[in-house]
Amino acid sequence: FNLILPRDPLPGKPATQGLSSYVTLRDPMSMERTNLLNMAKLSIKGLIESALSFGRTLDSDYPPLQQFFVVMEHCLKHGLKVKKSFLGYSKSLWGPLEMVEKLCPEAGEIAASVRDLPGLKTPLGRARAWLRLALMQKRLADYLRLLITRKDLLSNFYDNSAVMVEEEGAVIVGLLVGLNVIDANLCVKGEDLDTQVGVIDFSMYLKNDIDDYRSGERNGQVAAILDQKNYVEELNRQLNSSVHGLQGRVDNLEKSNSKLIEELAIAKNNIIKLQEENHQLRNENTVILIKAQQQLEVCLLQCPDVENELVVQVSMKQEMDLAMKLLEKDIHEKQDTLIGLRHQLDEVKAINVEMYTKMQTSDDGMKQKNDMITRLEEKTNQITATMKQLEQSDKDLLSQTRTLAMSFVKCASTDTENQYKLVKDISF
Repeated sequence: FNLILPRDPLPGKPATQGLSSYVTLRDPMSMERTNLLNMAKLSIKGLIESALSFGRTLDSDYPPLQQFFVVMEHCLKHGLKVKKSFLGYSKSLWGPLEMVEKLCPEAGEIAASVRDLPGLKTPLGRARAWLRLALMQKRLADYLRLLITRKDLLSNFYDNSAVMVEEEGAVIVGLLVGLNVIDANLCVKGEDLDTQVGVIDFSMYLKNDIDDYRSGERNGQVAAILDQKNYVEELNRQLNSSVHGLQGRVDNLEKSNSKLIEELAIAKNNIIKLQEENHQLRNENTVILIKAQQQLEVCLLQCPDVENELVVQVSMKQEMDLAMKLLEKDIHEKQDTLIGLRHQLDEVKAINVEMYTKMQTSDDGMKQKNDMITRLEEKTNQITATMKQLEQSDKDLLSQTRTLAMSFVKCASTDTENQYKLVKDISF
């Protein structure tokens, strides 16, 4: 399987010598890539032909489909780097497939479904489940195309001569696009994907001349069917995109229409409320105008008497203001006098304290100091009495002011209250 014979020997050399030279010139990894590419071609071609002739949805027991997954597994495993872990050395196929989730957010659903499957315990089982789900989703070619374009990511998992890194990987991904014409319904949950042994059955791809002739006819039919199916799918995609666009426009129009209807209803309600308020304000304005005219007529009849009374009240108010100013001036003067007396009292107290201290140090001038202290105390009592008299006079003045103010208020509020209000309304 890993050896490809040349069609013709090298020029000028026997066939055996050309064969040995050819084998030495070819890289083993290159031959492996070529063999895997040829097997992928045969597997994909046979799967498409058999699926179209089968005419029904494929399941997990369909042999060509099983062989396809085996071939894809060999292609994806080719050139994998050995990873060292605490359990030993291993090659993980799940690593590069898991990276597709970061490159395409739509693949996150498949990765999440694979992680949630309870029966899968190994990375190989998860990779096999991922391939089956991607095929059912008809996005296997798209996901692998994104993966092979990121050489920087693939270098973490594959050697430089691996199939997925070289041109053969791009060819295989291009061939996978043809699998979008088949429909598969695979039960991944109940299938034992961890312990399956992937062995390629070459007997499925060995055919005689009659089979080749028949396959040629079928290839023509398949090509025509594929062209029609691709045309229908493309037309369906365009129609779906148009439908989605129109549906979006319809939804936007419906939303805008509903908003306009709501705004129109709110505007109508506001207009009705404003009309009612306008009518009510007009009625209130009419009533106010009538009352104002009536009050104006009454005021015009009482205007002379009110003016005279107003002059009297103004003169009384001026006299009261003058009396209040004089009273305030007298109060301020008395307050200043009290402040001065308090300062004198403080000085006397200080002198008293000083004399008292001197009395303790000098026994000779005790009597004189006692006399002086007595006189100072008498003077202090006199000042205190004077302050009390001033405070009493201050209280008398305040009581007189209050009495005068109360008499003015009573005089202004008895007989001329109504006239005062009318004058106030007229002046306003």
